[in-house]
Amino acid sequence: MKQSIALEILKQGHNVFLTGHAGSGKTYVLNQYIDWLRRHSIDPAITASTGIAATHIGGTTIHSWSGMGIYDSLTDTAREDILSRESVWKRVRNTKVLIIDEISMVSPAFLDAVDEICRTVLERPDVPFGGIQVVFSGDFFQLPPISKNQTAGGKRYAWQSGAWVASGIVPCYLEEQHRQHHQDSLTRILSDIRSGEATDDSLEDLRERFEVPIPEDLEPVHLYTHNADVDKINYEELEKIEEAPHFFEMTTKGSKANVAKLQQGCLAPELLELRMGARVMFVRNNYEKGYFNGSMGTVVGFDEKTGWPLVDMYTGGVVMASADEWAMQDDGKTVASLAQVPLRLAWAITIHKSQGMSLDSALIDLSKCFEVGQGYVALSRVRGMDGLFLRGFNATATQMDPLTIRVDKRFAELSADAVERASVMENEQYEEHVANWIEQCGGSLEEVEYQSEQERIRESTYEQTRILWEEGKDIDAI
Repeated sequence: MKQSIALEILKQGHNVFLTGHAGSGKTYVLNQYIDWLRRHSIDPAITASTGIAATHIGGTTIHSWSGMGIYDSLTDTAREDILSRESVWKRVRNTKVLIIDEISMVSPAFLDAVDEICRTVLERPDVPFGGIQVVFSGDFFQLPPISKNQTAGGKRYAWQSGAWVASGIVPCYLEEQHRQHHQDSLTRILSDIRSGEATDDSLEDLRERFEVPIPEDLEPVHLYTHNADVDKINYEELEKIEEAPHFFEMTTKGSKANVAKLQQGCLAPELLELRMGARVMFVRNNYEKGYFNGSMGTVVGFDEKTGWPLVDMYTGGVVMASADEWAMQDDGKTVASLAQVPLRLAWAITIHKSQGMSLDSALIDLSKCFEVGQGYVALSRVRGMDGLFLRGFNATATQMDPLTIRVDKRFAELSADAVERASVMENEQYEEHVANWIEQCGGSLEEVEYQSEQERIRESTYEQTRILWEEGKDIDAI
């Protein structure tokens, strides 16, 4: 399915599962739909299954939005607690569109709980999610969710929940490729692995990447399956630098339990040691300052006034990385927060933490793969075969969950059916459906002025300069 057709389906108010290969543009379509809604005076609830994923799309966690917080399922205690909060009732009643990104990390029990909360608050017990349009986005080929409440029947995926089945979800399987280079052999290999057809012949190109030397002017990210290997590489590389160390300690506020939960979703370390020449990666989005989650660079110094690290970005320009804040809110109040420089050493990272990134080059060791899907996740981070350098491989590296393969094929079939229905719809009929959906949401048929954060920043470099000056940046940093 093309992105434009997925957008048309969303604009008609259908409940949608937006999926596709890595780099197929799921986040792009989500942002297009969010902008369209806001231009029609409809403010969607933008959520994700994890705090890091939520920052990617400018939202909050589904745990926070729903009031579930630390609960994994809707027990009697949880139900009484959540439904006693005025903020939950207000939030749900004001929502017409609920977006949940990285749906693959949501358990069936949790999704059923969100469904029940919506039905109860909106007093529509027989209507899925109380009539709210739900938009799920993600890829079930990513590393599987870990659930404390996995049922006896072995259910662990969101699509196995009663809420998913009842919602009449329309799968929109995006087929355009925007991460790997067009017609690159890596795209074909990933497709073969995804379909469970990774034969010896289809993997021959991968084998050729085992002993390829790394060019002297290239410093690929090292991807490993285990934290111990990552920490070892990063420590060894940092120790090679004969510069004075600079330490940045995380500060926290709130209860131990809430802070611990917040730290689980924060990729910045509690104690960050940096030296001039250290290779680093940003772990937060900040459009104003010019970095994004996964942006990489080299520490080239430390600001004389503040001591914050100065990072020479691989994409160009120097950015001062000052402390950023992660916060957990409940009932509109901040119950826990932490502050840390949004950087981590980046000579090596785990495959798990690489999910969602796009890398120009990577040295990947898959010799210790212990879970199906790890190899696929690692290989799909790289934009093209020229940037892939393999140093280890085992049989698990190309294995996928057979159940996921079967379900994915079914999603693709249902998506094709949706394309067929869209192709026979008359333009007048489509426009009528769109208008009805806007009115149902209480929106404006006429577009109103709205600019996304990125658009506002691009609008004026003078405004960007003014903001940086008022933040106390020196001329070099600006």
